[in-house]
Amino acid sequence: MAESDCRNENNLTLSSSTLASLYSWIGNGQPVNHFVSQIQTMRTEEQHAPELSLETNSAEDAGSLEESSDSLSQLEDCSPPSDMSSALWSVSKLFLSVLDDEDSGTEGAADPAEEETLDVSFQSKYIHVFPLYQDYCLQMVKEGLDRMNKGFVSRLISAQYVQGLQSRLSLPCPSETASPQLNSAEPTPSSPPPQPIRVTPCTLWQNLDEVKASGLLNSLTSREIRLQETTFELIGSEASYLRSLGVAVNHFYASKALKQTLSRMEHHILFSNIRRVMAASEKFLMDLEIRLGENILISQVGDIVLSHCPQFHSLYVPYVTNMMYQEALVNQLLQQNRDFLYSIKKLESDPVCQRQSLKSFLVLPFQRITRIRLILESILKLTEPDRDSILNLEKAIEAIHEIVTDCDKGVRKMKQIEELVCLEMLLDFGKVKAVPLVVSGRFLVHQGPVRQLIVEAAYSPRVSFISIYLHLFNNLLIISTKKDQKFTVVEYAEFPTHVHLEHLKTEVLGLPPDSFLLRLSQSQMGQPTAMILVTHTRSDKEAWVEALSSKQ
Repeated sequence: MAESDCRNENNLTLSSSTLASLYSWIGNGQPVNHFVSQIQTMRTEEQHAPELSLETNSAEDAGSLEESSDSLSQLEDCSPPSDMSSALWSVSKLFLSVLDDEDSGTEGAADPAEEETLDVSFQSKYIHVFPLYQDYCLQMVKEGLDRMNKGFVSRLISAQYVQGLQSRLSLPCPSETASPQLNSAEPTPSSPPPQPIRVTPCTLWQNLDEVKASGLLNSLTSREIRLQETTFELIGSEASYLRSLGVAVNHFYASKALKQTLSRMEHHILFSNIRRVMAASEKFLMDLEIRLGENILISQVGDIVLSHCPQFHSLYVPYVTNMMYQEALVNQLLQQNRDFLYSIKKLESDPVCQRQSLKSFLVLPFQRITRIRLILESILKLTEPDRDSILNLEKAIEAIHEIVTDCDKGVRKMKQIEELVCLEMLLDFGKVKAVPLVVSGRFLVHQGPVRQLIVEAAYSPRVSFISIYLHLFNNLLIISTKKDQKFTVVEYAEFPTHVHLEHLKTEVLGLPPDSFLLRLSQSQMGQPTAMILVTHTRSDKEAWVEALSSKQ
């Protein structure tokens, strides 16, 4: 995906804070299309609000977000906000109104997520047996699993994941790297120094008292024992995960001192729907432990995973989508909010955290949903092909894969929308009829500077070059001139309907070798236009030829 050219200080603020609030709403399960509709509706309202002197965008009807296949001349006017502060105000207003809708209702009513958690009257048998999830995988490896095949262990936990855990455990707490001016003010509690990972015994299926008493170990083959161990690893790792989620929710989220350092919006962005994620984990672990209680020889778990996948999808996709803005907000708060920094250091120094940082707790859901699939795939490899559990296992793996895929799509979609919002702040349509940039389904494909070759008609024709800038979207091409970080639009056309690239015989025509002809069969002026464009390098030309030749 092309990167938006928005690197000045204001734009960075827009990405890390304004858009953090904007996209964290997606974490509440709201469709992207409806979200874009709300932005456009809000802009229309602000344009007619007498108390505001903001130059904002009018919009298409909120219920008609899909782009029309008609020409661009049918698109409504859409002038960009006058500055970044107006964009910040608009997005913040939108997000806060959403929070107000969420919090509306009977005064004193319990939060749905809290009710959901209280409804699960379940005490895990294993939650205190296993370490925090941050330590779990490394402890499994360090404990040895001596009775198991090394190849099996390598499938159980990826080397990259172990390396990542090791690097995080060896680094100082992120909050210790805050800006010097904050650290030099009043003293704050220091986070404990990093320590080597504590290795405590992790329970194996074959070490359970029930298994030893049953005598099963004498009758099972090595493969069957490995299958039970892998299946039990799903239970043990979920207990470890739930234990860490408990710290994230009961220690960090529930901290009144931390909440007082944040606005309601910031608190919501920081923790997203993690309480609901914890409630779902608790139900999932309960079902797994019930299955184990029914028969110590676990026949299958694919059906349990499959039954929980719809809820996992509704919770994990919004959470993971919000993560990049969550991290950006944490970094910003550590740099700019002294009270937040003090509170986080104090919370992280508590023994319940076991020297783990807030960030390590916030990233848990992403780590877990990807880990579940690896465990299920290991179970599948060890399951005999003729077993009845095969079908459910395959369906569960596919369902988890779909969740992970949709998480990736959600992150990609949010980055695309962020890119459009940022660009809209930088585009100045001037005398050209404005076109709304942030519309459903649009994303940036390629951008960059090129030179337009101009032949000046005179007694002896002379050739000169004009520097222009192209923004190519999947359905729109914008041509502008660039000054500093602003772009003044001079032309645009629907892509690919009215945009055509033609190769030139540069040697015959005496043109620079990196030239090509760009034809606009219908532009915003309604007239056909042709221009010879020259890129700065051969690789630039190849990139533009490929982008402009695609049909998106």
